[in-house]
Amino acid sequence: LMAPGDVDAVPHGAASETPRAGRPSRLIDAAAGLAAAAIVVVVLIQVVGRIAHAPVSWSEELTRAMFIWMVFLGMASSMRSADAARITMLMERVRWLRPLALPIYVAGCLAFFALMCWTGIGLVRTQFGMNESIATLGWPSWVVGIVMQLSAVNAAVALIGSLRDHRDVISARKGVTTRASSCCSC
Repeated sequence: LMAPGDVDAVPHGAASETPRAGRPSRLIDAAAGLAAAAIVVVVLIQVVGRIAHAPVSWSEELTRAMFIWMVFLGMASSMRSADAARITMLMERVRWLRPLALPIYVAGCLAFFALMCWTGIGLVRTQFGMNESIATLGWPSWVVGIVMQLSAVNAAVALIGSLRDHRDVISARKGVTTRASSCCSC
């Protein structure tokens, strides 16, 4: 149950409750939501423009840029609430892996985030060095590419917080059911 002051605590997918989100987390969630809303608006502008035989040249590239931001920021946000994909089916079938679920999950995620950050740094360095820009928007390409590093760092920090708040869910002690217990009529 939520305490009277916990207006930010809301249930999420795998986790029963998510503790109060900090300001950076709320900003990241808001940015991902804004990107999703922008996609809808820009696609509607694109559709109306095509129906009116006056296509908008920048709409496809802006939609692509907003989609990239939405996906990367959403991935980082899902780590905070332990809603990221887990291998629950594997845990159901191979029970001896359950004690290793937490270390495998943490090591795999941190390795992925490190690789994502390293790759993103190389991408932005190249985009910046070549003075690459998005043709129809006139924006430098690194404006889109920088989300990789931001998301990787945020996801790693969110993973650490998630270990504190949702350890049972992540380690497959909660949320993994056996075939017999998941059947409704048996």
